[in-house]
This record gives sequence, structure tokens and C-alpha cells, in this order.
Amino acid sequence: MRTPLFILLFLTVSVLSFSQSFYNPYSTQPSKRSTSSRSSLFEEPTTTNPSVRYQNGYQKSDGTYVQGHYKTESSSTNLDNFSTQGNSNPFTSESGSRARDNSPNANNYGQGRTIHTGPRGGQYYYNDNGNKVYVPKQSTTFPF
Repeated sequence: MRTPLFILLFLTVSVLSFSQSFYNPYSTQPSKRSTSSRSSLFEEPTTTNPSVRYQNGYQKSDGTYVQGHYKTESSSTNLDNFSTQGNSNPFTSESGSRARDNSPNANNYGQGRTIHTGPRGGQYYYNDNGNKVYVPKQSTTFPF
């Protein structure tokens, strides 16, 4: 009686462990074990940063409360952020809308303003209230 019960318990735990070992809630790509049209074992990396942290809710200086949310860890580019065009937030299922760094659309941010570059490469302009507004990185080279 013990042996069949032990085997059933072992199989249940094995199946559950195996199925969860390929679950990644942060990934926007299908699992490597999923059936996809790709025949290669090597897939492109996910487009969003796998390092995610929870940002606690906070109150802005104008009194507006910002709800807590998940966000990608900082990096030197916006290409892997949830909010960037072509990416999506796995927690809210929203598609990114911010222009990618050095893309033609990045030049639409801060038009008519002087764009400054900070010591760590971030680009921004000062709004009418004197606050920094960060923009996607804009190319400083010209194609001609």
C-alpha cells in the first residue's frame, strides 16, 4: 500500500516541478519548451530587462499619489524597459509607447528645447517649471 502511494506522490511532485521550471512571468517571449515555429534551440534574448523590482507607491510634490508598480532595473538604455515601443509590461499587458533610444522618433521629444546630456549619458531638457524632463537618447551625429 505504501509503494503505490509513494509513487503517486513522487509523480505528482515531479510533474508540478517540471511544469513550473519553465514559467517566467517577466518574459515576453514564449518558453523554450513551447511549440513555436523556431527550430533552433537558441532563441533571441527577451526584449525586456529580466531584472525587475517593485517601486512602492509615493506622493509627488504636487500631491498626486502614484500607485506602487513593477519596473525594470536601471540600465544605460531604454531599449529593455517596459514602456519602450516594441516592448510590453507583463504585469499590466500594456504595450510600450516611448520612443527607443537613437530612433527617428526620439527626435520628437523636447522639440524647441535645448537637450542636455548628463554625466552618465542621460538626456533631458528643462520644462517651464524648471524641472528636468528626461527624453529618449537622441543621436548627435547627422547622416550627411
